[in-house]
Amino acid sequence: MTATAPLLGALPTGPSHPRTGPGARRPLHRRVLAATVLLGTVLGLLLFGAAPASAHAALTGSNPQDGAVVATAPSEVKLTFSEQIAMGKDSIRVLEPSGKRADRATVRDLSTGGTIAYGVELLPDLPQGTYTVAWRAVSADSHPISGAFTFSIGAHSSTEVALSAQEPGTGVVGVLYDIARYAAYTGFVLMVGGASFILLCWQRGAGVRPVQRLIIHGWVTLTAATLAMLLLRSPYTGSGKLADAFELSGLRDVLESKTGAALVSRLLLLGAAALFIAVLFGSYARRDAEPDGTPGDDGGDNHESGVGRKDLTFGLAVGGTVVAAGIAATWALSEHASTGIQPGVAMPVDVIHLLAVATWLGGLGALLTTLYRGPSIEEEAVRKFSRVAFISVVALAATGLYQSWRQVGSWSALTGTSYGRLLLLKVALVGVLLGVAWLSRRWTQRLGRQTESDDTAGADDTPGATETAEETETETAVVGVSTAAGGTVAATDPVREAQLARQRAAVASAGRKKARDADPVRSGLRRSVLAEAGIAVVLLAVTTVLTTTEPGRTQEEAAKSTGSSAAGAVAQGPAELKIPFDTGGANGKGTVRLTLDPASPGANALHLWIDDPAGAPLDVPEVSVSFTLEDKQIGPLPTTPQRLAAGHWTAPSVQIPMPGDWKVQVTVRTSDFDQVTVDENVKIG
Repeated sequence: MTATAPLLGALPTGPSHPRTGPGARRPLHRRVLAATVLLGTVLGLLLFGAAPASAHAALTGSNPQDGAVVATAPSEVKLTFSEQIAMGKDSIRVLEPSGKRADRATVRDLSTGGTIAYGVELLPDLPQGTYTVAWRAVSADSHPISGAFTFSIGAHSSTEVALSAQEPGTGVVGVLYDIARYAAYTGFVLMVGGASFILLCWQRGAGVRPVQRLIIHGWVTLTAATLAMLLLRSPYTGSGKLADAFELSGLRDVLESKTGAALVSRLLLLGAAALFIAVLFGSYARRDAEPDGTPGDDGGDNHESGVGRKDLTFGLAVGGTVVAAGIAATWALSEHASTGIQPGVAMPVDVIHLLAVATWLGGLGALLTTLYRGPSIEEEAVRKFSRVAFISVVALAATGLYQSWRQVGSWSALTGTSYGRLLLLKVALVGVLLGVAWLSRRWTQRLGRQTESDDTAGADDTPGATETAEETETETAVVGVSTAAGGTVAATDPVREAQLARQRAAVASAGRKKARDADPVRSGLRRSVLAEAGIAVVLLAVTTVLTTTEPGRTQEEAAKSTGSSAAGAVAQGPAELKIPFDTGGANGKGTVRLTLDPASPGANALHLWIDDPAGAPLDVPEVSVSFTLEDKQIGPLPTTPQRLAAGHWTAPSVQIPMPGDWKVQVTVRTSDFDQVTVDENVKIG
């Protein structure tokens, strides 16, 4: 019986040597190679974290800022983002306290240089009060984003604006869209990886039904998921209502977007993939099934038949690579790789990354299917898959390391953001996957040593001999029954002979399967392969979650922006200053005591007391105050307080437009000729 040695994993495995014992040390070059693979993979595990790399844009600033109070109504509202986005004509809405629209409903692109900004013009003669800015957009990675903030004209006020608490991309539509996204990745991995496994490792697998079904199921899954995403795209980025999936106007808008064009292109490429699969399972499978020494379909000799198979293999490999790369590019061109830093490098790297994932994990799925459902697989095919898996892991390490740097950007983002923590989870899962792959490799080595022993044993002691004996006994019994029932005519009946042949084949197949299932080494290998496949499924699921998670680099930028803008909405309570002064004239010395309540953006109550050196109120003819925010080049904003009593001055409504470290300048005049200006900084917000 021909020995089989299935292998799973990314680590390369060579043929087992009959003198190699379980405790023997591996050659130095093998140990160095294994260590290199492990180190490269752990570094690049940044591999799956960067998979269909995806990320969300974030609002990094606005004018007016969130919570700011401006003295006069601005002419427009401007929003800035961390990366390129897509906005419709009604994507920014500015609402008065009553809920009435306060803008002209026309979004303008205000981007300049490396700054991504959009704005909307406001209506003239807007009343005082608190205004709400609500915005919605589609990030360059195809995910919908939204947000809202407030600013006030003149002073804070109550508002009747009520915004929906449901974020875009959530709810039933969001769940269905995420399922379709996961199914699309799974279908791509099974289709591309299964076909690669056949062409690169096991050409005989083109005629194996379980492997054929695996690849076809992958194609069907990817096609159905792409159609579902195309229909769900409009409600996913818009209303969130499932019924809107069949609105023609929404579908038209989707087709005009970058994501819609990518999905349509993917469907067209899947048509080419269907033709590729038909050839692979048709003429290619028939040619590969021809035994050596028989002519090919073209009637040539054996040499011509072999050349024809090689040419067809080469043609399918080239054509399949082009189609697979094109399908992978539909993700790279429509998602985060197409924007941000270095898009010209990130997009081809993303394509290579996806192809490597599919080759490794899809080949793993094909091998698992063969171990459980298919016939025996040759040891040479397994060694080829080991080499292909090794190359895939190297490619994943290199591309994953680059894309993880691009997505995370800093150690703080790796440990302090949800994206970074998911990435660390992936690192741990891949470490477990490599450990299980090492166990599979050990099982394969034991299987190889067992094979050497079986091949040197006598024919009567081999499973093959037992199977042959069982087949002979079964055939004799069946023929005997047939002869008894119908004489010699039944034995020579072509129909009956065909039936007997099928019975003999079924008995032989059952015998081989029984022998394989009874082998503890093969059983252990199947379990380790199944464990690897299960971990791979979890990895794919976490990868899909990462595609809907804002990357660490963007999260940190958004947190900084949110922190600075949120400060303007926080009331810090009254601020108090004591500033000594000396005008240089008679009775020109004293202290200014100033309070500002609540020391936050908007209207503030100013109280100012002037005391002489003894602490008694000092009555002066004139006092003026101004506020300057030097880092924003705002001010000085003058304020003239009113005298309430000797040494006590007040201004009931001092407008501070935004938070920051403001410089307060106080000018005190003690006579017609003596005055001085003193200053001190005060924290607003």
